[in-house]
Amino acid sequence: MTLTRDLPLIPAQSALLFIDVQNFSAHRKGAEFDGLDPAEFDARYGWYFDQLDSRVIPNMQAVQAACRAAGVEVMYTTIESLTLDGRDRSLDYKITGFNVPKGSWDGKVIDQIAPEGDEIVLPKGSSSVFVSTHIDYVLRNLGVRQLVVSGLITDQCVESAIRDACDLGYLVTQVSDACLTYSQARHDNSLSAIKGYCRQVTTQELVAELGRA
Repeated sequence: MTLTRDLPLIPAQSALLFIDVQNFSAHRKGAEFDGLDPAEFDARYGWYFDQLDSRVIPNMQAVQAACRAAGVEVMYTTIESLTLDGRDRSLDYKITGFNVPKGSWDGKVIDQIAPEGDEIVLPKGSSSVFVSTHIDYVLRNLGVRQLVVSGLITDQCVESAIRDACDLGYLVTQVSDACLTYSQARHDNSLSAIKGYCRQVTTQELVAELGRA
């Protein structure tokens, strides 16, 4: 038997996971960008938001719609502490200064891909959703073997989730143009580094594949 990652999705055993597509990091008024004057904001994050608004969020919406239509479980994880002061978050997040208080606006998924019905949202306090949530338990209870990943930031939390999911035995599909980081070079380097852990497809390819499922 030949083992391969290059397998089309079987909707009944698949889930889509959006990573950190939330007000904190994907909205111009998010707390991650507090205190920046307009010139500094544009210099540091202008390209990022241009790409997010014009290309990446529309791709996320297309992937989300196709997964819902095909019966693929749609899930979300967001950076959000279990407490108001963030005392439960990882040491790394404490050092970095990330604290999205429990229940805050910053912890909500952005309106453009807001969860519907009882779609699952898992708050996390570390880079990898597999470290600081019970997502592995949930996915196994749902009968998921194939995990589709989209989100932010390509070379940080997205990459962490892909590596951990792969090591835990999931077949991972990364939607390459439905992920984003702060420069094209960083994004491209991450895709190159992580390709050994997952199948990489474009939004158009995934939507077409699900249409045939």
